[in-house]
Amino acid sequence: MAFAVPSSSSTAISGSSFARSSASSDLKVPQIGSFRLADRHATVNLSQKRCAVKPVNAEPKRNESIVPLAATIVAPEVSEKVEVEDYEQLAKDLDNASPLEIMDKALEKFGNDIAIAFSGAEDVALIEYAKLTGRPFRVFSLDTGRLNPETYRFFDEVEKHYGIRIEYMFPDAVEVQALVRSKGLFSFYEDGHQECCRVRKVRPLRRALKGLRAWITGQRKDQSPGTRSEVPVVQVDPVFEGLAGGIGSLVKWNPVANVDGKDIWNFLRAVNVPVNSLHSQGYVSIGCEPCTRPVLPGQHEREGRWWWEDSKAKECGLHKGNLKQDSAAQLNGNGNGAANSNGTATQSDIFNSQNLVTLSRTGIENLARLESRKEPWLVVLYAPWCQFCQVTPVLNYAELG
Repeated sequence: MAFAVPSSSSTAISGSSFARSSASSDLKVPQIGSFRLADRHATVNLSQKRCAVKPVNAEPKRNESIVPLAATIVAPEVSEKVEVEDYEQLAKDLDNASPLEIMDKALEKFGNDIAIAFSGAEDVALIEYAKLTGRPFRVFSLDTGRLNPETYRFFDEVEKHYGIRIEYMFPDAVEVQALVRSKGLFSFYEDGHQECCRVRKVRPLRRALKGLRAWITGQRKDQSPGTRSEVPVVQVDPVFEGLAGGIGSLVKWNPVANVDGKDIWNFLRAVNVPVNSLHSQGYVSIGCEPCTRPVLPGQHEREGRWWWEDSKAKECGLHKGNLKQDSAAQLNGNGNGAANSNGTATQSDIFNSQNLVTLSRTGIENLARLESRKEPWLVVLYAPWCQFCQVTPVLNYAELG
């Protein structure tokens, strides 16, 4: 590149030499690099000459001073431009996409900084989708220490089937020891499951997510009408923090959010992947052994979790962001059917009779304490885990009336 400074004396500045076109310009001067240093007679006053190349962010001109051209050029500050993804818009764009397309987008976008959260249930479909993308993927799981033996065996089958190693997260031994020593092994039956889940699940999950920028869950809208009906396919995690730290630093992907449970099972049967043997025993939603039981045909899958609490907000804390403030502490009440977040019934009772009501645990306790009952009551208790109750035929009480 050559910089030309026009002058009356035809002085030229080039990348290799300074030269004067006058007859007396045959002086030889030493060279430094590719520049030749001119003597005092060959000095060019750049402040009085107009340069053909305009300096970038040049300093103000200094009067009666000789400033080399390079000194007048200040390199602009280069700030790294970080594009902020609009995940609400991305969720709308992917709302009609298939689980495979959503999975592929997630893995492509986050690479090794994203992992699948595997619970040991029908969310094995997520691992199958990840495999079908052909991209590398990671899987982690929370070992609470209270899982069913069938679930542990299922983990081993999945690892062998896909040739992967599940990254297990364990609760803090000191915290578990303190909880059990102070409250016993089954305190959740008396004061709720939140404390135990916080120690055994939520805190280990928090540690796992701190090493990621995104995670993939098996949440579906039809899993829990009261808490998951508005789950998007992708969102900024409202609760947990990611690798960068701070709220908003973690992205949560839910590839099967818009898929019905029956379609998940049709997919699993079609691809012939291993499944948890508890499913064949009536379990649909699978968690820890003391807090999970089979459900009746037609009964909602979340009815098999923490059944003693009567709460419609059946979340352990892993997806706490789904809970609305007005529903986190509400109970079902004694009416028939499951209640939605707005208080309306989502499932009608199988018995069509005003004389038949479904009682919660609180309702049964109140009935037992009621001494002035004017009418006789017949209370039928059904235990889905009981082998005798499981074979009891469903009677049509409408015909008996």
